[in-house]
Formats: sequence, structure tokens, C-alpha cells
Amino acid sequence: MLIVNNVLFQYDKKNVLNDVSFAINKGHIFAIIGESGCGKSTLLKLIYGLYDLNSGQIYWKDQEVLGPKYNLIPGMSYMKYLAQDFDLMPFITVAENVGKYLSNFYPEEKKERISELLEIVEMTEYANTKAKNLSGGQMQRVALARVLALEPEVLLLDEPFSHIDNFRKNSLRRKLFSYLKEKNITTIIATHDGTDVLSFADEVLVLRQGEKVVQKKPSELYQHPNSFYTASLFGEVNEISGQYFNEAENCFLFPHQLTIVENSTLKVEVVHSYFRGGHYLIETKQLENTIFFEHHNSIEMGTVVYLNKK
Repeated sequence: MLIVNNVLFQYDKKNVLNDVSFAINKGHIFAIIGESGCGKSTLLKLIYGLYDLNSGQIYWKDQEVLGPKYNLIPGMSYMKYLAQDFDLMPFITVAENVGKYLSNFYPEEKKERISELLEIVEMTEYANTKAKNLSGGQMQRVALARVLALEPEVLLLDEPFSHIDNFRKNSLRRKLFSYLKEKNITTIIATHDGTDVLSFADEVLVLRQGEKVVQKKPSELYQHPNSFYTASLFGEVNEISGQYFNEAENCFLFPHQLTIVENSTLKVEVVHSYFRGGHYLIETKQLENTIFFEHHNSIEMGTVVYLNKK
């Protein structure tokens, strides 16, 4: 188990992370989400041992993670950390980059391992291409393969799909997270992408301005967000007074959770219809508020409709 206990980290006397605590079971995929600058990347670096804590402790299997004050070479040997800069060697091939830290003592086994990893990240056809000739997305995929080469106990991923095209991203995610589960590798992923969280994470930590907001399973977090901030991390969201639904508190509703009805107290005027492929996202005005909902057709601007929860 990985334990983060009351971690405080300051930069120039300003709190970057403040009293953050959580625990992760071995083999789980743990997502950290939040707005830019909330401390996601810093938290990964602290877990890896690249920085010294101001206070608190981090443990993996009862072994304390210590920073540069205690280690000549920062970073823990049983962990691998993939930063947003890929740190590939530009003048050697993709295969050589992936196999950089693999032993040459068993060349056939090394070749098979490199081949397996390139298959996972869908880079087999570029095995003999020099890294300097790759696109940003291709470099990111090679960097992913390289951190997996020695099969770490803990894998730390900082926005691991940020440079990868959408058409390839879904397939790559499925292959990667399936492999991590199969190998029982404890994984922490810092991401802004709701798909990484909802489809693959066992648990989610929400950060805001360096503080822990909530920690839950993805389905619980999505279906019952504790705040507008948390809900907004998963896409467009409406904050609507509970009085329209005979509820005491404000409701945080995604566009697909609203529908047109014949009559209700929630009366809105259509402002714009945005085509989204399988549906239209309808933007409306209600007094001073903007409310979005999904509909199978576009709706003419100025049309008045009534909405209710599905």
C-alpha cells in the first residue's frame, strides 16, 4: 500500500500542497484531477522523491519515501515517473530508447521485451526510427513504453496522453491500463481528462489550490459531485437551484441529465444549438443563468422550452 500522510509542501514560502492525505491499495489505478496549478504534478514528484517535504510522510510498503536531502540520486528505484517532458535520447532509435535500461546479458529476451512494449503503445512500425524524427505524440508513446520496461512496482504518470491524437488515444488507453492491471502495477495518474478517470481509475482524488477536496470512486464522484468545481472537471455542468426540482440544495446537472417537458417551473430560452455528432448541445438563458442540455435536434434561437431532470 502507498500512504501519503499529511503532506505539506511549500515553494517560496507559499503552500503548494497543504495537509494532503490518502492511501492506495497495491495494483489500483488512482487518478488525481484538478484545475491547472492545483498541485497535481508537484504531488507526483513528491511521491517519487524528487522534492523534500516540509512536513508529513510518504510510505510504500512501510518504506518511507525520502527526497534529495537523503538520496544522492533523487527518485525511488522501485518507482518510475513519466513527466510531461519525455527525456528521450534523440539520436538513437525508438527500440534503443525503450531498451535503454534493459540488460544486454540476455539479448533475445531484451528484444522480445522491447517488441512487447512497442506493441502496447502501438509504435512497432517505428522501432528503427530515430527519436528526433518522431512527432510529439509518438515521443510520448515511446516514453510510456520506456517507463514500463523494467516493470516498476509503482508507476507515476503526469498527463500521459496529452500529446496523443484522439483517434489513437482511446485504443492506447485500453491497452495500457489493461496491461497495468494484469501486471498488478500500482499507478497514479495526474490528468485533466475525464475519460482517464471515469473509464479506468479505481479511485479519484480531487485537488483544488493544493488542498484535497474529495476522494471517491469515479462513479460516485460523477453521479454525486460535492461541488460545482468537482462536477466541472468532468465537462459542461449546470448549477441549478433546487427549488425547481423541489429539493433543498442546488443541483449540479450535466446536459444529458436534463430533458424538455411540456411544462415545469424551469423555463428557458434557446440561445444556440451546437452539433455534437449524435446529438445537439443546446445553450439556453434562464434569467441571468446559462443552462445547457442535450437534444436530438437543433432548436431555433429564441424558442422557449421547459426543462426537468430525467
